[in-house]
Amino acid sequence: MTGTASGRSVLHRLRGAFGVVGLAYLALCIGLLVWAIVVSATDDSGESMAGVIPIFAAAPGSLVLLVLPESAVMLVAAILFGALVNAAIIGWCTRVLRRGGRPDPAP
Repeated sequence: MTGTASGRSVLHRLRGAFGVVGLAYLALCIGLLVWAIVVSATDDSGESMAGVIPIFAAAPGSLVLLVLPESAVMLVAAILFGALVNAAIIGWCTRVLRRGGRPDPAP
């Protein structure tokens, strides 16, 4: 799978945007979300609190959208929004720390 004009793969562009650590965090949040959905779907009592774990993993971004109308779709959207925002911040921090105070090279 290659990108549009640049010819870079989607994974390469994601790594450039989020960094390796940000992608690992994003994968962890998606894994926790899938786990929570499976656990909640198989719980017969309807009292599963598994959704709390991915919300806290993607906080504080997930808490911003959590106040919207209650539904499963909004819960998933809140967690994905929080995870993407946090992964972008983690990627930016790793780039800045890796640079070590040196200015950005001229484009």
